[in-house]
Amino acid sequence: MQNNTSPDSVQTGELYTLQLPSTLDSITVLENLIEEIADKFKVSEDAFANMMTCLNEAANNAIVHGNKLDPDKKVIVNADVDTKRAVWTITDEGEGFDYNHLPDPTAEENLEKPTGRGVFILKHLADQCIFNSSGNEVELHFKY
Repeated sequence: MQNNTSPDSVQTGELYTLQLPSTLDSITVLENLIEEIADKFKVSEDAFANMMTCLNEAANNAIVHGNKLDPDKKVIVNADVDTKRAVWTITDEGEGFDYNHLPDPTAEENLEKPTGRGVFILKHLADQCIFNSSGNEVELHFKY
């Protein structure tokens, strides 16, 4: 059997990993990595804004809701990045949550609530948003 894939057509990405303590100060480390990746891979302004918003939200959720601000618990952030797309994975050490049965933040009774929009934001700003079965890991895809 002949392989028709030439070495030039194989895309090779770069992998990045952060292990963040579950403190709100950790968000700055993540934001710095997002900026570094955006500069290096020439991410468009729109994709950068969506990435920054989603990853900030996902990391905050992991720190506050998943790990309950326990600094002994880690949030693991992985990024697989190339010149056309980035795939980010955010994992916490919490029990997870049922992401399929969340209140609709656009429903009249929820519009004034100060919380409850995070997953809605992720699903609308990322090109793809995939939760693992327990809900303690989210994979976010961005094309640029």
